[in-house]
Amino acid sequence: MKKYSFFLIFLIMILSVLPGCGGESTHLNRYSRSSFDLFDTVAVITGFDTSKEAFDAKTDKLLQLLEEYHQLYDIYHDYDGINNLKTVNDNAGVRPVAVDERVLDLLEYCIEMYRVTDGYTNAAMGSVLSVWHGYREAGAENPERAALPSREELEDAAQHVDISGIIIDRTENTVYLSDPKMQLDVGSIAKGYATEKIAAEAEKMGWDHLAFSIGGNVRTIGTKGDGTPWTAGIQNPDLSAQDASVCRVALTDLALVTSGSYQRYYMVDGERYHHIIHPDTLYPENRFVSVSIVCGDAGMADALSTAVFNMTYEDGKALIDSMAGVEAAWIDAEGDFYYTDGFASTLIEE
Repeated sequence: MKKYSFFLIFLIMILSVLPGCGGESTHLNRYSRSSFDLFDTVAVITGFDTSKEAFDAKTDKLLQLLEEYHQLYDIYHDYDGINNLKTVNDNAGVRPVAVDERVLDLLEYCIEMYRVTDGYTNAAMGSVLSVWHGYREAGAENPERAALPSREELEDAAQHVDISGIIIDRTENTVYLSDPKMQLDVGSIAKGYATEKIAAEAEKMGWDHLAFSIGGNVRTIGTKGDGTPWTAGIQNPDLSAQDASVCRVALTDLALVTSGSYQRYYMVDGERYHHIIHPDTLYPENRFVSVSIVCGDAGMADALSTAVFNMTYEDGKALIDSMAGVEAAWIDAEGDFYYTDGFASTLIEE
């Protein structure tokens, strides 16, 4: 999907996360900065500070750090002097690759989320996801010739998704993919994980009135400058609807991440095939059109939103209910909206 499409998709989220002007502290002013080049999406940092110069100085550091994560976690592009996840994929079955410890941190977190979600979030599914990516890109460029991958092609790729094949050596700071046909794809975790790391850095700076929206991955630190919660909207999957959001939620020191089928997809014979692939069926599921997670960690919210999207409602709710401080909301294929009991406490009456 082209970058301008991402801009249109996330403009609603960007606007919804921006706080209102009324009631702001007389000592703090609201400022905002955007980037259109990181994680192939729109990144917005909004905060309250004493001056634009102070805000810009702090956000310069945060945007630089976000760019570093973008390059380290990129599976499509090479960068001079950097061994990133593409380098790791390129050397699958060949040799261990020395990497920045932040790559090892991410991969260990991916392995942990694989365990937590019982395999529904699997960073080792790149071989399968790359098959779908190729067909989706071809279908988007030439809709009249759009096609589906064959069952045989997908099942062959699925022979190379064993996450235990990710071999991490902390002593040497290396990662090795033991299966030559394994490929990493961290699209279900990386944005949220990087967002959480940026938030941690901002907290170290002493900021307590800040909000990030990175490709729709929202993370807030503290409140707005007037002490009221930040607010963000859960996007209406019907992008042509008059109401851009199905609801708004209040967020203080919380993340909101949504996985949806209404953004990245292509059409084959009148049917929509989106980008969230079920790890067992190897095809997109159409039970839900979006799943949103609210919790205190953007990386976990990112991983869980993908996993729960592919689960039945009963299994997804059971997982969320088993985790302290985590709430979820679903919009199903019929447009019905339902959520966990704790999620209700975040909803804003309008």
